[in-house]
Amino acid sequence: MAMISKIKLVFSATVIVATTEWLEKIVIGLNLCPFAKAVHVKNQIRYVVSSANNSDVLLADLKRELCLLVAADPEQIETTLLIHPEVLSDFVEYNDFLSVCDSAIEELEMDGILQVASFHPQYQFADTEIDDVTNYTNRSPYPMLHLLREANVTRALESFPDAAGIYQKNIATLQKLGKVRVDAISATFTHVTSTKETLMKQERLPGSIDGQ
Repeated sequence: MAMISKIKLVFSATVIVATTEWLEKIVIGLNLCPFAKAVHVKNQIRYVVSSANNSDVLLADLKRELCLLVAADPEQIETTLLIHPEVLSDFVEYNDFLSVCDSAIEELEMDGILQVASFHPQYQFADTEIDDVTNYTNRSPYPMLHLLREANVTRALESFPDAAGIYQKNIATLQKLGKVRVDAISATFTHVTSTKETLMKQERLPGSIDGQ
């Protein structure tokens, strides 16, 4: 049991490292989100790795994190990345779950206060091909739910001189870079070589029995 707990901790740390690399190299590095750098530098992003292996457990984790975020001081926690590497790896299932997220916000009476943005390794916008480079604006190392404060999102957009042009600018950036180069950057993320399965193999001693 101690070994399993250690593996979970190491895996969670690896997931957060990979997510941070993605944030720094793709989101901030390519300036896909002009608002991300400030909260990253100020350490105002809460990273949470869910151990959920089904959508019901993930929903419970989501509700807990929504309540925590709305109660937190924005100077301490501006936004939350709820990363769930072991559930909703299929994008269609993930996309369907987003309506569940909206319902949870309404149930908690946080509509207009918090919102959930979506990022997924297989993210695909409507009317695009699966390998369209523009999908990378919302592709992340692991499936995740980005919890945001609506008032701060509105304030940030109002303060940005050309907020309406961000999406088109991102498309132009990715198309100029090309899918091959974006894939090359993504291949450097820690998650590519550090999964829970490989960590278990590394930790397993010769002659040991799983679970003992």
